[in-house]
Amino acid sequence: MSKPPKIPESVLVVIHTPELDVLVIERFDRPGFWQSVTGSKDHIDEPLVLTAVREVAEETGIVVGSAAVPERFLIDWHHQIEYDIYPEWRHRYAEGVVRNVEHQFSLLVPHCMEVTLASREHTAFLWLPFPEAAAKCFSSSDREAILQLPERLAEHNR
Repeated sequence: MSKPPKIPESVLVVIHTPELDVLVIERFDRPGFWQSVTGSKDHIDEPLVLTAVREVAEETGIVVGSAAVPERFLIDWHHQIEYDIYPEWRHRYAEGVVRNVEHQFSLLVPHCMEVTLASREHTAFLWLPFPEAAAKCFSSSDREAILQLPERLAEHNR
């Protein structure tokens, strides 16, 4: 049985420690492609914050709302970008869909947080200082989001 087409609206969650070490994960289907947590809505009316919480749990095993990671540590940046879907992944969407809207979030976690990868999606993870994490990512939107992390956090904390 085939999966329904992906919804072209997604989240990107930059997971970081207080020291601004950022979690990057390597894609299973594209070795050498590193990224932050990303994922599409499961249904059109799924709230973006729930998409972010679900994707973080599915891809890393980190539970937003747990004692270690309270819900308030997930920040919706209220920033979105629209980009062309990479040609190699367009088959996952309805015919003719070539653009995606990505909503950006960040998530503060304790230093050395345990990570359990979704083995069918990712093969490895690294905690890197944010400039190094940005440089490792294959996606320009991911790189930019990571590089904007200090500024976004400063804005949020004002």
